Amino acid sequence: MAEKILEPSNFDLLKKLIEKPDTTFSEAIQIAELGTTYKRTGFHFDKRLEKQGDAISYFKKNNELSFVTDQSAKTHKLITGDNYPALLNLLVEYKGKIDVIYIDPPYGKDSMGEFAETNYENAITRDNLLSMLYPRLYLAKQLLSDSGVIFCSIDDRNQAYIKCLFDEVFGESNFVANLIWKCKSGGANDSRFFAIDHEYVLVYARNTNNFVLQLDKEAEVSTSYNLEDEKGRKYALDRLDKQSLGWLESLDFPIIAPDGKIYKVEHKNPTNKIARWRWGKETVKERYNELVFKDGYVYTKNYQKEGAIPRSLLITDRFGRTRTGKTDFSDLFGASIFNNPKPYKLIKYLIQIASNNNTIILDFFAGSGTTGQAVLELNKEDNGNRQFILVTNNEKTDTTPNGIAIDVTSKRLKRVMTGKCYDGASDFEWAKKNKPLGGNLLVMDIAEVSNFEAVKGKTPFDVIDETLYGKEKSKTIKEKVEWVCDNFEGTQKRLEE
Repeated sequence: MAEKILEPSNFDLLKKLIEKPDTTFSEAIQIAELGTTYKRTGFHFDKRLEKQGDAISYFKKNNELSFVTDQSAKTHKLITGDNYPALLNLLVEYKGKIDVIYIDPPYGKDSMGEFAETNYENAITRDNLLSMLYPRLYLAKQLLSDSGVIFCSIDDRNQAYIKCLFDEVFGESNFVANLIWKCKSGGANDSRFFAIDHEYVLVYARNTNNFVLQLDKEAEVSTSYNLEDEKGRKYALDRLDKQSLGWLESLDFPIIAPDGKIYKVEHKNPTNKIARWRWGKETVKERYNELVFKDGYVYTKNYQKEGAIPRSLLITDRFGRTRTGKTDFSDLFGASIFNNPKPYKLIKYLIQIASNNNTIILDFFAGSGTTGQAVLELNKEDNGNRQFILVTNNEKTDTTPNGIAIDVTSKRLKRVMTGKCYDGASDFEWAKKNKPLGGNLLVMDIAEVSNFEAVKGKTPFDVIDETLYGKEKSKTIKEKVEWVCDNFEGTQKRLEE
């Protein structure tokens, strides 16, 4: 609107539609597209959006895969099926309640590997990748809390395109950082050009004004905190005047020390003023007792914190490598039946710096279930009470004949949470070295029911279980009908062919 792309009245209408997409979600996106034809970035791709169909998607409990270890423990969730209807269903209970989202979307067939000169020859073309992510990111944005954050792992072939997509969905002002993760070390001597040792993790907040990043408690703390106050707290001295902040007349004033000496901003070039105080007159007055006058300068006390500001370079071993992820997986399964799973240490770190210990974490490209293990490991480490919600498809392959969700994701969670697999076996390496991480698991499949089904016992009002959506059992048929009608029209979606 500020750049005259949208008129104020159109902006208000679009904002209302997009932020309340309970029943007209794809229509809201299409209207938004009409309103923003002239994009600042010139970012265009062939969109293939979801459309409304005749079937209502809903959660159906999988009793065979769900389990309870302790009635008083946290119950985590695994949803199997297409993540688009899964996200639509999650909006029923979790709209505006998810604190952290981590996704590792498919980059393309063979991860855009050595046999692909360009992405366009892959099963997942770049247009398809962007089209697939586009509506899912809009849904993810609706799920995030006002202080929430989303992390997205991506490779260097697609990073620029995916960042443009995130800018469009979340807004450039909500971009937080582009982290560089060292995923490999050594090898790749047969590379034609550079040996690519890194991937990216894009970070976007729902609203940067509300997002607070936690300190990295494992990072090395500066040794400059070499002074102590009367309470034994360590601190360093920071000069109150700065040369790099840009001169302002209101921040260039004399400060009188307790001994009567006058301190002024030091300008290295009086004809071209660039220095100023970091504090204004009112702040100096209110916090005068915190000032230290020493050696001709004014300082403030910078107290040592429990940790350090997180860095954008994730290059040490504590963040794991691709091989670490493979080791994590082989310790649980003994065989490599899943390509390049992320190390749980990386995801654990991201969750730790972006949330407190009582938050909800969502991964709607859950794959092998690494995010679930990361949450459990972090809860064990700091006695947290975080909950994970994972969504994964059940794609069948030669190595996963029953589907990824059944043969990999659910089994991984069962093993790390209970120390045993579903068949009772505990003869895997992880169980020999670790204690079970605990917790309960509710597994739900994506099911469908026709919106005009009228056979008794098979109607949407009969088959949809409201208790799976955090709602108490309906007391009357009228209450159940109203609840279904209010919440499930928007789940009648399917992918365009």
